[in-house]
Amino acid sequence: MTDNNVHADAAILEAAGEELPAKPTRPMLLVIGRVLRDPVGLLGVLIVTVMVLAAIFAPWIGWQNPYDLSQLDFMDGRLAPGSQSMSGVTYWLGTDDQGRDLFSAILYGLRTSLMVGVLSAAIALVIGTAAGLTAAYAGGRVDTLIMRVVDIQLSFPPILIALILLAVLGQGVDKIIVALVVTQWAYYARTIRGSALVERRRAYVDAARCLALPPRKVVFSHILPNCLPPLIVVATMRVAYAISLEATLSFLGIGLPVTKPSLGLLIANGFNYMMSGDYWISLFPGLALLLLIVGINLVGDTLRDVLNPRMQR
Repeated sequence: MTDNNVHADAAILEAAGEELPAKPTRPMLLVIGRVLRDPVGLLGVLIVTVMVLAAIFAPWIGWQNPYDLSQLDFMDGRLAPGSQSMSGVTYWLGTDDQGRDLFSAILYGLRTSLMVGVLSAAIALVIGTAAGLTAAYAGGRVDTLIMRVVDIQLSFPPILIALILLAVLGQGVDKIIVALVVTQWAYYARTIRGSALVERRRAYVDAARCLALPPRKVVFSHILPNCLPPLIVVATMRVAYAISLEATLSFLGIGLPVTKPSLGLLIANGFNYMMSGDYWISLFPGLALLLLIVGINLVGDTLRDVLNPRMQR
């Protein structure tokens, strides 16, 4: 990212009578390099990369290639890991209560959970960033109104808001994405507003206004790039939270429909069989969910350290 993308143009800086301030954001390649040099960050990147690739190529890497999850065989239901079906197929992670290959189901569940988590976090990021920047730059009553809405929403538990929305909207991928967006946008708005308020008081912003630059250019070309570091960290963490919240809602039976495999649904399917000894139906999807969330959080923690020198370990 060039200096002109991060700060005002040379004419603006000259009008402000200031030297070019220290660049607040690191070039993307430098950030990636530092994350990969950190053992914790490297581990997180490897975990997330493997999980994402497994989700993308799920139709081609299932044990039964390709495996159709709509093909149910109750005769092979609840087979233990390593068991063979009557047709001679080996299920290395066993089968669920409906006779589906658990390994293939986990791959498709990863795909659904990642898609819902990343998409909802991205939409919430756009909405929250727009609201936070508007509040910080406009100030006054606009700022007060937006932030009161944010405060009211953050005063309620996110899972309660999601439960109410899904009770009204019903089940479905689009419905749960809407619920997750509504529960997340306020976090982005508060984060970006705090950073934008600091940048708004800088001299180069005053100089840009004096030069009659359009507010849109001031906000998106000069203020927003300087607010990216905390926003990137929050976005990474919120993806992990969205995935865990979707799994929780699906486990409760009000998230995704049973025809759409997700890690939460797979865990819920095997919960009733835990006491009977068929632990693998819930155990392996639970481990996959745990591994995915831990990997994303490791990346987020490392990004926080890299983008904020005061947080260096």
